[in-house]
Amino acid sequence: MDFIIGFDFSILDFIANNIRSEFLDPIMTAVSIFADKGLGWALLALVLLIPRKTRPAAATALAAMVIALLAGEFVIKGLVARPRPFEVYESYHSAAMPFTLNMGKPTGYSFPSVHTCFSFAFAAAMFKWCKTAGIISLIAAAIVGFSRLYNYVHFPTDVLAGMAVGLIAGAIAVFIFKKFNFDDKLLNIGKKK
Repeated sequence: MDFIIGFDFSILDFIANNIRSEFLDPIMTAVSIFADKGLGWALLALVLLIPRKTRPAAATALAAMVIALLAGEFVIKGLVARPRPFEVYESYHSAAMPFTLNMGKPTGYSFPSVHTCFSFAFAAAMFKWCKTAGIISLIAAAIVGFSRLYNYVHFPTDVLAGMAVGLIAGAIAVFIFKKFNFDDKLLNIGKKK
């Protein structure tokens, strides 16, 4: 466990000491706020529900995000109960944090990063329907994960776990939609006969 904590803090401290800047602070805060509780992704999916062509992708993404929420927030976080990096910084470093957080201190446990879960669940669902949208979403999801490290509110292993949970949730949602032919059913809603 000491090795993992050392690994996590070495990455967080590298980001804090070498990448953190006044220019990036508001950008990384905005990225984290976009993905907070999955609301930015959910709003995007709701907009994509409107055109018939993107409806299956949007519905799959929403389902994937619900699966990610259930697994990440309601199961794994409670089982692992890992404190956030800013909460244990002083005990690990034997010193006060030399910087302030860019955003308010989030509550709840750290593992996994649910922001990252939502982001990769959305991206995995998008990738099934449109490779270009999927790649763009995966890049955006990676930026969300990085923002959680940059803002010092998650450990790298939290973000990696969030990515894995999100991708698995996306794969499960895609499987369910395919198995029960929901994509065709969604495409036919409102179709003139």
